[in-house]
Amino acid sequence: MPGLPTYLRETSDGLQLSVRVQPGARREAVVGIYGDALKIAIAAPAVDGKANDALIRFLATWLSVSRSQIAIVTGLTSRSKVVRITGITADELQRKVTPTP
Repeated sequence: MPGLPTYLRETSDGLQLSVRVQPGARREAVVGIYGDALKIAIAAPAVDGKANDALIRFLATWLSVSRSQIAIVTGLTSRSKVVRITGITADELQRKVTPTP
C-alpha cells in the first residue's frame, strides 16, 4: 500500500505500529503524531507493566480486535514502543487514526 504513514509498517506477520505512550494521563485516547510514532495517552501509571497492559487493552478496544492479537515487540520499559497487531489491515487502522468527517 503506497503512502503508509511513518508510524505504520506491514510485515508478513501483521502490522507494526510505532507508538509513543503518555502514561498517567487523565483520559485514554490517540493524541496525535509524535515524530515517527502515534502518540497514545494511557491513564495507568508506568509501574509494574500497568501502562503496557492498559495500552494493549486500549488498542484492542479501539481497533476492535482481541487482546491476543496485540503484542509489544520492542520497548517494554520505554515510552517508545513497537506493537504488532494482527487481524486488521493497514487501511482499517489508518481510517481509525484519520476518520472521515
